[in-house]
Amino acid sequence: MTKMKRTALIPALALSLAACGGAGEAPTANDSAALAAENKAGLAGEVVELPGGEGDGEDVPLADDAVSASAIARADGWVGRWRGVEGLNLIVAKGDAPGRYKLDMQYSLDDKGVFDGTATEEGIAFTRPDGEHVLRATDGDATGLKWLAGKKDCLTVKDAEGYCRD
Repeated sequence: MTKMKRTALIPALALSLAACGGAGEAPTANDSAALAAENKAGLAGEVVELPGGEGDGEDVPLADDAVSASAIARADGWVGRWRGVEGLNLIVAKGDAPGRYKLDMQYSLDDKGVFDGTATEEGIAFTRPDGEHVLRATDGDATGLKWLAGKKDCLTVKDAEGYCRD
C-alpha cells in the first residue's frame, strides 16, 4: 500500500515563506534553487519534509497519485453485487481509502476469496492466486460467455470470466 506524509503536497508559497526566514530577508540563489527542487518533488508526488519537522504526523494511505479522480469515480460506480454464470458472483466494496476496493469473488466453481483492488485508468487492478488482473467495464458480449450475451452493464476479468448487473 502506498503511504505518503500529509506534507507531500506543499504549495510553493509555503515553501518560499519558510525559506525566507522572516520579513525583509531576500532568499539567496541557493535558497531559490532548493525551493524549486522541493516544489518540483512535491508536485511529482514525492514526500517533501517541511523545515524544522513541521507537518510531522501519521501516514495517510492514498491511492496511486497517477490515478485521476474520474477513474476513482468510475470504479466507485461499480460498488455492489455483480452476477456471473453458474453461481459465480462478485461484490465490489469500497476499501480503506479513496481508490481502494475489496473484491469478494466466487470466480470458479471451486475458487473464491476476498482481494484488495486499486483503481487504475483501466479499471480495478487486483491479484489473486491465479495472477494479476484488471476488472474492466464491458458488455455481456465482451465477457465471452454466451449466457451473458446481450447484457449491457458488465465487468470482465478475463476471457470467459465476467459479471453483469442486468
